[in-house]
Amino acid sequence: MDKYEFVKDIGVGSFGSAKLMRNKATQELVAMKFIERGSKINTNVEREIINHRSLIHPNIVRFKQVLLTPTHLVIEMEYAAGGELFDRIVMAGRFSENEARYFFQQLISGVSYCHFRNVCHRDLKLANTLLDGSPVPILKICDFGFSKSSMLHSRPKSIAGTLRYIAPEILSGSEYSGKMADVWSCGVTLYIMLVGAYPFEDQKEPRNYRKTVQRILGAQYKIPDVVYISQDCRHLLSRILVAPASRRITIEEIKNHPWFLKNLPWKESEAAQGIYYWNDNSTYSSQSLESIMEIVREARKPAMNPPSVIISSEIKSQPSGKEPEAAKGIYNSNEKLASSSKRLESTKEVNEQEENVEHLVEEEEEEYDKKVKEVYEDKQVKEVDEDKQMNKEHEDNQVKEAYKCSICRNKMIKMLCRTSLFLTYAFLQISWYQ
Repeated sequence: MDKYEFVKDIGVGSFGSAKLMRNKATQELVAMKFIERGSKINTNVEREIINHRSLIHPNIVRFKQVLLTPTHLVIEMEYAAGGELFDRIVMAGRFSENEARYFFQQLISGVSYCHFRNVCHRDLKLANTLLDGSPVPILKICDFGFSKSSMLHSRPKSIAGTLRYIAPEILSGSEYSGKMADVWSCGVTLYIMLVGAYPFEDQKEPRNYRKTVQRILGAQYKIPDVVYISQDCRHLLSRILVAPASRRITIEEIKNHPWFLKNLPWKESEAAQGIYYWNDNSTYSSQSLESIMEIVREARKPAMNPPSVIISSEIKSQPSGKEPEAAKGIYNSNEKLASSSKRLESTKEVNEQEENVEHLVEEEEEEYDKKVKEVYEDKQVKEVDEDKQMNKEHEDNQVKEAYKCSICRNKMIKMLCRTSLFLTYAFLQISWYQ
């Protein structure tokens, strides 16, 4: 490859792969998401590119350009060396209230900006929040594969996101506010940072998804007695994790909450953030929307060569001019396939199982009967004695139980998964019945 050289793989999933690449001329490190040409270039990919391209904010991974190879569509973006926020929590067990607030303030700043640009993310979670490589980490939101723009797309009503972070109204099967669903996911993220566990998951039965769904629908969560959380923080959580979206606190109200405002860095203040809200530059990328859409249309054609030649294939792109200097950071796909268990403080070992449920709906009137993909990243929570030696284990798990959950009136979700020791992904069928 002439312009770029391969450095390492940084993510593999059903979408394709994410790779760390180096620009030979500038020595700049960039993250590239490779999606196989053909049927995988769907409406979700198009939305991801259009929406991500429109966002310019320090708490959002920077979109750079779209490239085309004979075999793949390539999304080039900022590379950041700090890894996932989730991994930081796994290593710590849980955060202090001050540390959780520091990252939550940045998360809300990024989400607030997305909403100002009329983009709802719809899959906010720790695996989609990355850190740059600086000593004082900067949080960056990534992966806009489920995003929707209220200016360009219909009002959301499809099931999209990750079960443990998903808002109750999404399970209703009717239209919902993507922005208010994002608020709920931010609340779940805050809870995990503070407690080191999922708010709606039964730790004794983490794979009882029927129970998880029931708890989400009822907004039933508890804060363990052993975890100290201030009254202001508890109040904020109680305002966010509210089942009726109409009673839920808004992003703007969160930004004015006493707990959020405490120790707020100046760069996260309204005065400092104004430059990003009113900047006339609509994108970091010098590629026009027309040229990007032309590349996407071309990418819908089947690959010319086997996917295995991707690294040696010459990358072709529309002229993009000089790219802005990239910040240091890391990109990991929402569909990353990995599972591990790591030691946590005192008596816990957290094992996160990320499930991404894609409900592919082209338009509002299409049938809700689509094949979807689901990926699980397993990090199970278990209690051990203080003096017992804790070992790190790496296992690939796939959910073996099938379950069916009734939702809104006469609509039902049916999820069926099978166990396989050596497989690292699961396919989820979701069917809606009238």
